[in-house]
Amino acid sequence: MPYNQPVTSPASILKDTFGYDTFRPHQREVIENVLARRDTLAVMPTGGGKSLCYQIPALLFGGLTVVVSPLIALMKDQVEQLRAAGVPALFLNSTLSTETYAAGMEHIRRGEAKLLYVAPETLLTPRIFGLLDALQLDLLTIDEAHCISEWGHDFRPEYRQLVEVRRRYPRAVCLALTATATPRVRQDITRSLGFAKSNEFVASFNRENLYIEVAPKTDALQQTMRFLRRFKDQSGIIYCFSRRQVDELADSLAAKGFSVLPYHAGLEDHERHRNQKAFIRDDVQIMVATIAFGMGINKPNVRFVLHYDLPKSLEGYYQEIGRAGRDGLPAHCLLLYSYADAAKLKYFISQKSGEERRVAQQHLDTMVDYAEDQSNCRRTPLLTYFGEKYPPAGAETTKCNNCDNCTSTPPVLENITLPAQKFLSCVRRTGEKFGAGHVIDVLRGSRAEKVLRHEHDQLSTYGIGADLTEKQWMHLARQMLQQGYVRQEGEFNTLSLTEKALEALRKRAPILGQMQEVEERPRNKAARQTEQEYNHALFALLRQKRKELADEAGVPPYVIFSDKTLVEMAAFYPQSADSLLNISGVGQVKARQYGEAFLVIITAYCQKKGLPEQQSKTTRRTKSDEGRRYVAVGEAYNAGATLAALMEQYAVAAGTIIDHLARYIAAGNRLRAGTDFESLISCSPAQQQAALQAFKELGTAFIKPVFDRLNGSVTYDDLKTLRLIYLSRSS
Repeated sequence: MPYNQPVTSPASILKDTFGYDTFRPHQREVIENVLARRDTLAVMPTGGGKSLCYQIPALLFGGLTVVVSPLIALMKDQVEQLRAAGVPALFLNSTLSTETYAAGMEHIRRGEAKLLYVAPETLLTPRIFGLLDALQLDLLTIDEAHCISEWGHDFRPEYRQLVEVRRRYPRAVCLALTATATPRVRQDITRSLGFAKSNEFVASFNRENLYIEVAPKTDALQQTMRFLRRFKDQSGIIYCFSRRQVDELADSLAAKGFSVLPYHAGLEDHERHRNQKAFIRDDVQIMVATIAFGMGINKPNVRFVLHYDLPKSLEGYYQEIGRAGRDGLPAHCLLLYSYADAAKLKYFISQKSGEERRVAQQHLDTMVDYAEDQSNCRRTPLLTYFGEKYPPAGAETTKCNNCDNCTSTPPVLENITLPAQKFLSCVRRTGEKFGAGHVIDVLRGSRAEKVLRHEHDQLSTYGIGADLTEKQWMHLARQMLQQGYVRQEGEFNTLSLTEKALEALRKRAPILGQMQEVEERPRNKAARQTEQEYNHALFALLRQKRKELADEAGVPPYVIFSDKTLVEMAAFYPQSADSLLNISGVGQVKARQYGEAFLVIITAYCQKKGLPEQQSKTTRRTKSDEGRRYVAVGEAYNAGATLAALMEQYAVAAGTIIDHLARYIAAGNRLRAGTDFESLISCSPAQQQAALQAFKELGTAFIKPVFDRLNGSVTYDDLKTLRLIYLSRSS
């Protein structure tokens, strides 16, 4: 399946092939960096558009792009979506028959694919090396790059061996991609792959469309069913701690009439794959799963993620909620929290030893702090964990207005001075050498062996807290930590008093907090509304047609069009082929293949209801935002605006203005005399002349052939400027 779409720039591929008008944050910079053959690490949140960062360069490079991914399901998904957009791509992995595998290799050998997806263990074989040795490998993309780092949450030893591939193919530029990497993990990735620090791009981890909520777990099944009824006929994932819990919850929900299936490693392979396929293709709405589910799923229309049990770490939690709302539409993330869940995880951690135990306990403590915090914006600890300051400097408010803590009435605090003093006193009298569990045992008068062995049954604080439950005491202990009265240190989480606690004990200062968790907190304002207004009845008709087409083609519905695309159709009522191309996610190939089927439905519906075609607030046209801007830039330049003034006006780099002006000339326009482009060029006069001659011989549609003709001696930035000079002289 050859790629026949004529392309002139990343922006034209973005619009004509993938159907998007504008780049997301950092996409353009990453793509330009890769095209300039600079090794790059890109850290972008789930749903942030990482795939386009290598798919667009793959269509501009002359040779092959290899994408390394540990996720077999994701390979198939990506290839299906690329083929639907008219891009020749294939994957090679263990799921293929011998004949299909051999045919795929032959397609690659004949240059009939632009992208090849492989697992690391597949890539690191003599068979694949022999295939690639005979080809031009231009781009090596390492997806899920956090797997390289032992500090990551999903370390895979075979990823460490990918540096051998880099050594074997030194001319190939390398792009490493990940959605979840702390500063320490990023440092490990760049060091392992030998990247320059300056070639690291880190997008914001803030997923603004996700509503984040934590609720005390009381009656988990009833809470879950109430939550699910808010998402009728919509897709979602429920995460459980154990396989047994998955099976029990899935059975209970199915018995209540919910469209649900289980997923965990204990199922037979064929059943697990069948259930996953049913979820991806919208044949079932809800997947109840362990954390094994979701890594290879690129389903964009997941409208909710519910954590039935407490995650082990904040990093894992962030990754799991990141599977919601990948299409940018609103999604809801609910975590049901209980002290019993924390205690269960703590028991499993106690079976570990040494550094492994210390790290696991540290992760759990961070997770519990997050779950029990009812004051601070949920995004603050999440983003801080990944090294991002939130709220950002200069923000007008500390509230995101899209989480429970920012949209609920602040918790009512009560005077807990007496029990707090008892707790702090007991920490001190036990010598500040024990964790919260032992202190609570002493307070509640336990006859545990450890209490008796240390003769803590003889202390004045022994048994003075028998009126409170263990859960209440633990809840109070967490508040003492959060409020800075005690600190927790060491492998065994030993508690010690801070100066604030000593001062409070001396002065008997009042301490405020909560003794009981509250299941429902009243909301003081509505969550931020990010959903676009659209015709829900028309959307339902379009979704039904999408499902029919997807079933006929044997692909997931979102491969045809995403929910976001259908929402725009149901909001703007496009009734012509040109208008349809204005809809986000509608590229040239999809418009030809599926456009008529959707236009028939939209047109008939609008005629019946008397609805005219609408234009968006940004006055959508047949050209992209980038396409419209080049005219404004060219006209402003001809009116006397300088490069510096245009850069300031549009808040872009010089290279972007140069691109706009080049497109302006290519469209048949002329630029004023007395240009100031030459000041941007850093190469020698001889190199400039060689580049201009190369553009004369090779044309100006692509920069890469000229870059190759000059053996990379002139940078992409200089070549962009020299192309503009050549065009202006020739016009």
